[in-house]
Parts: sequence; structure tokens; C-alpha cells
Amino acid sequence: MKNTTHFGFKEVATQDKQSMVRGVFDSVANQYDLMNDVLSFGAHRLWKHYTIATSNVKAGDKVLDIAGGTGDLARAFAMKVGATGQVVLSDINAAMLSEGRKNLINKGVSGVQFVQLSGEQIPFADNTFDCVSIAFGLRNVTDKDQCIGEMYRVLKPGGCLLILEFSKTDIALLEKFYDFYSFNVMPQLGKIIANDEQSYQYLAESIRKHPDQETLKQMVLDAGFGICEYHNLSGGIVALHKGIKV
Repeated sequence: MKNTTHFGFKEVATQDKQSMVRGVFDSVANQYDLMNDVLSFGAHRLWKHYTIATSNVKAGDKVLDIAGGTGDLARAFAMKVGATGQVVLSDINAAMLSEGRKNLINKGVSGVQFVQLSGEQIPFADNTFDCVSIAFGLRNVTDKDQCIGEMYRVLKPGGCLLILEFSKTDIALLEKFYDFYSFNVMPQLGKIIANDEQSYQYLAESIRKHPDQETLKQMVLDAGFGICEYHNLSGGIVALHKGIKV
């Protein structure tokens, strides 16, 4: 691993990034769902609904949701796998995991396990899960290749990887609007609603540093997945990559 990596647009010591990202999500955890609704105009719910719909998860399956935060995907997966299945909601950040546990309990969702873990070191055996998902979390991981490799390892043969993440649009007008919105509006809304401008500045920057659609597709294939395809959502502002372990 390199000695330095990016934290937004800043170059930082690789060993420091994880704690810096933790600080961001400690700060925004209790306003995370509200800010997602405000910043995406509610579209994040449609992106997640599409992810669930294309997952092919069925009753009795085992699902691991990494960087699962406040539990949107875990809740939907729990409904799909039913009483005979298993869903593990995981996050490296204790504050986010606590919000997820609270949300699912308040919504009457049972049968979900909560595990604090790093996507770079997943404490489960090889070939355990039918589906592994990570939504809006991969860009915050220090070593993305290692994380993808770990997700590959814990998937069963035939299992499905789902990566939902902000990506790159090639629509010029949309790109200009999105850049203005990301760097001028998002941090100000973060300041007003969550009393945290800096964290939302980082989030805007982290999106720009994330690999584009084709690069991420190749990273998934390089990890050993036999198939990877992606679908652009909202003009490519978000993309869903789907990999199959063969």
C-alpha cells in the first residue's frame, strides 16, 4: 500500500485516512438520513430501490451490507430473505451503526445482525454470502482493491456483488450543474442543517476522486469476478456496478 492517499482533494498519510473518515461520519450520523433526502431531492431512495430490485436476493439468502449506515438496504434485504435468511448490517463507524440499529428497531425490523467491521478486513469465512452490497461507501475506503477482493472472498460462487456509488456523468450541462451544486450548495446545506460544512465539502471532493464507471468495472473484474456490468442512474451521477462470482 502507498504511504499516502487522498482524503477528498488532500493528500494524507495512508494510515490516517480511516480515522479522518470516521470523524466525518461521527459528525454527520444523526443527520445522515435527513441530509440524504435534502441533498438528493429524495432520489437516493430510488437508487436504492433499483439496487434491491436488481439484486436477485430471495428467501433464505445470506446478505452482507457493508458501510450500511442507517440501514436502508438492510431493511429491504431483510424483507426479501425472510425468516429463513440472514442479513448482516455492517459499518466501520460505531455512530452510523448505532443509527442503523435504532432505525431498524423503530421500524420493527428483526433478524438483522449488526457488526462493526472494515470492508478491507471482513471477519467472515470464504463463500459465506449470496449477496454483498456497499452503497455510497466504497469511495471512503482506503484500499478499494483490497475491499473488493474481500467482498469477492466472502461471496459464494454465483453470488452477487452490488456497488452503488456516485460516479461520472458525460452530459456536459449536467456536469456543470452538478459541480456547482456539489461545491457551492452542498457544503452550505451541511452548515445550515447539520452544522457541519467541512464534512460535506469532503463528501463532494471524495466523489470526484472515486474511479469512473469503466475503471471500477475493471477493478471488479481484476478481483476475480467473472462478470461485471454497470447501470448509470440520474445521467451517470450515480452508477450501480453488479459483479457475479463464477
